[in-house]
Amino acid sequence: MINRIAKFLILVFVILLSSCKTEQSNTEKSNTEKEDSLIKERYYFDQKPPGLIPEVFAPGIVSIDGRFEGTVSFSSELNEMYFAAENKEEEASIYFSKLKDDKWTPVKKANFTNGKKKEEMHPFVSPDGKRIYFTAMDSAFADEKIWYVDRLEDSWSNATLLDSPINEDMVFFPNQSKNGDLYYFNLSKFKTYHAPNKNGKFPEVREVALEFGHHAFISPSQDYIILTAKSDLEDGRKDNDMYVYFKEKDGTWAAPKNLGNTINTGFNEKAPRITPDGKYLFFGRDERDIEPGLSNIYWVSTEVIENLRPKQ
Repeated sequence: MINRIAKFLILVFVILLSSCKTEQSNTEKSNTEKEDSLIKERYYFDQKPPGLIPEVFAPGIVSIDGRFEGTVSFSSELNEMYFAAENKEEEASIYFSKLKDDKWTPVKKANFTNGKKKEEMHPFVSPDGKRIYFTAMDSAFADEKIWYVDRLEDSWSNATLLDSPINEDMVFFPNQSKNGDLYYFNLSKFKTYHAPNKNGKFPEVREVALEFGHHAFISPSQDYIILTAKSDLEDGRKDNDMYVYFKEKDGTWAAPKNLGNTINTGFNEKAPRITPDGKYLFFGRDERDIEPGLSNIYWVSTEVIENLRPKQ
């Protein structure tokens, strides 16, 4: 009888111990998830991360009512943000903010060319964080070229026109894959091109064989391209939507897929960019026909892209 009681007490003790460990594990998991969420928010202007429905990014800070905002680029460490914006009847400029002491600094204008060019747009921070490529011009559809600045200790160098066959035409919207290959849109030919990275130089340009589209952004591993083109969701629509091309095993690009009506609306979706951590798609939505705002910056989980990826 005593042995049975002892065995019963031992069994109860084991069950209680196991329960405590499970509860502790669940608490630790919950705390970890909360910490992860806080980290995500801190790296994105303390914003609540979006799901599968796009949200306006940092309203009143980055996305300001009545201003036309577009292309976004974060540094690889997610502690710097650059974006293009312009007010009515003003030239486009690049703005930036930095994360210092867990706080984002007030947004300021970069002015990389120091007045050499009237407009600056389409910033892209290179994967190694040492350079920013951007578009500069004096007037639209006339002299768009790709320029760059190099990182100094706590600032950026004077802007330099990229010395490459790339700039033999009117070009814009530069961005890079992880290996440094440079992708851009050729306005003269109205096609997407890329230039393989040759020790930091771009001596050769190649057309990217895509069915249609412009403002193309290459994924870090070059397994997909996301871009802007006329909507095909309904007959008679004239607005631009975003599409994704996935790369086939033979290196060609599959047929484009519309991101769908939860992303694409009756307004113009444009200038897509993927964050360095691969978690979010940023883009501009042209809402100049409604109040308030001309064009705001939106963000959404990249699950919207992965959900369209062909099953292997």
